[in-house]
Amino acid sequence: MYAVASALFRARRSGFAGNGVRQLLRSIASDGIDQAWHRVCTLGATVGTSRRASGFAHFGHGSIISFPPGTVFNERWISVGDGVLIGPRVSLSVGMVPDQPIPSDRAVISIGNRCVIGQGGYIVGHQRIDIGDDVQTGPYVYITDQNHGYEDPDLPIGIQWPVNKGVSIGPGTWIGTGAVILPGSSIGTNVVVGAGSVVTGEVPDRCVVVGAPARIVRRYKPGLGWRRYAGNDREVPSEATG
Repeated sequence: MYAVASALFRARRSGFAGNGVRQLLRSIASDGIDQAWHRVCTLGATVGTSRRASGFAHFGHGSIISFPPGTVFNERWISVGDGVLIGPRVSLSVGMVPDQPIPSDRAVISIGNRCVIGQGGYIVGHQRIDIGDDVQTGPYVYITDQNHGYEDPDLPIGIQWPVNKGVSIGPGTWIGTGAVILPGSSIGTNVVVGAGSVVTGEVPDRCVVVGAPARIVRRYKPGLGWRRYAGNDREVPSEATG
């Protein structure tokens, strides 16, 4: 209140009137809200000393879940390594509903050290999702180990029994914005998954995959360097590589 009154006094002395005063007040309010929101985000983040962090299977040193978080439940089956940055509005869940009994004596979702999970992402586990060290994802990446079943073509798909298949993502991998990692995916070390790609199976080490379903377009081979692929696992002849 004092700041507003002081600003009005200064505005009047400077000859401000009408729109000028309103613009000044709007600027002051905007700055105040921005500072308050920054403070809320700082205090609202989950860190190792937070009460909520103690509910995880493991919550590593120097890790943080940014505020505001997405949907997070059944944390006792989620392990977060050291130095992990999880962006705002990231959803982490094990099972379908909070407090669902999970038949596992180990973490279902395991995030390695020094990972970065981009804002708005979803990691939804039921059986096993292993994310290696130094993995980074862009915003709005979806990773799940469960898919709808489609055994009976006469039943609505939404009521058919789901199928679980574990997912693994190797260390050093980068997953671009909006990519989808589906059940049964096994991604190797230091892989690039292009933005918007859909991964459905095995991806070898040190390659670049793009598309839906994702296909190899570049791959590093020891002694030969980077090789280009035609997108159907067929290597482009060496004279055409670049």
